[in-house]
Amino acid sequence: MEPPKKRGGARGLLAVSRGLAVLETGFAALACVALAVIMLIVVVDVAMRYALSMPLGWSYDLIGLYLVVTVFFLMLPDTLHHHGHVAIDLFQNILPRRVRHLGQAVGYAAGAVVMALIAFEAWGRFQSAYAGQDRIAALVPWLTWPAYLVVLIGTALLTLRLIYRVVGHAFSIFSRHDLVEMPPPPETTALQGEDVL
Repeated sequence: MEPPKKRGGARGLLAVSRGLAVLETGFAALACVALAVIMLIVVVDVAMRYALSMPLGWSYDLIGLYLVVTVFFLMLPDTLHHHGHVAIDLFQNILPRRVRHLGQAVGYAAGAVVMALIAFEAWGRFQSAYAGQDRIAALVPWLTWPAYLVVLIGTALLTLRLIYRVVGHAFSIFSRHDLVEMPPPPETTALQGEDVL
């Protein structure tokens, strides 16, 4: 979801959001491919295990080291962009607009600090694993640095999205207009096909 078009500083924020969205969408597509590969490997592994008694000895390590990490960390930024993370919005509608923006800015700032620390740690581990060409002790000695690289990319991009939200909400406190999108209201109506009591 993109913020509404506004004049002045909001155009700059909108351009930043769109640039981040391009990256987030691309990495989300890679995460979807990784998920499809996980399902394919699991199906083949189960079929070979029970039909031929020849399971894939490398599947667990490949899935656990690379593919699950890819699905999780590369989907985080896109999920935040679309407000897909869990949010407590009990009092959202009764708070004044500026107080809501202040709360959003503080919450996103705390998240940005945590994600930046994770990205910094991932950078250190990536450098160390790449320099040492570290591998896991398994049937196939997979390199560990690609996994750290995926964590670094996902958390760094998430940090940038969080910083964008911090700046947008902070500026919105002092503006008459919302310069960044607010989370959508909760779904309170029954979806078609649901039973209503």
